[in-house]
Amino acid sequence: MSTSYEISADPARLDAARVHHWLSTDAYWALGRSRGRQDRAIAGSLNLGAYDRGTGEQLGYARVVTDRATFAWLCDVYVAPAARGRGLGKALVRAALAELEPYGLGRVLLATEDAHGLYEGFGFRPPAEPGRLMALIPE
Repeated sequence: MSTSYEISADPARLDAARVHHWLSTDAYWALGRSRGRQDRAIAGSLNLGAYDRGTGEQLGYARVVTDRATFAWLCDVYVAPAARGRGLGKALVRAALAELEPYGLGRVLLATEDAHGLYEGFGFRPPAEPGRLMALIPE
């Protein structure tokens, strides 16, 4: 099956300004995130972009925070509104998990408000013991 997009983990291809705009203005979990903070997040993470095969335009983004040994956090999965409905979100998640596979991680976590069905299709489930999870959240 031919697709009109490709997924790449090449950091040189990322349009950091576009990613910042998407996340800081249209993603409920990152509204108002500063460009500096987003650039630091990109620098410290495994990043994947979805790109139009014809134009090279970036259509989507996903980020993974990982130690490449025991743990990963999948986050900032975003597809541009005009590119939604083409399977890009699933392709980004699939590509992120494929990038992590060689490390044999013990766990990959994520948080979502509205995409449970998408992630369940990849085997994500609520934690067996959610009472063990804690978060340090600035007030």
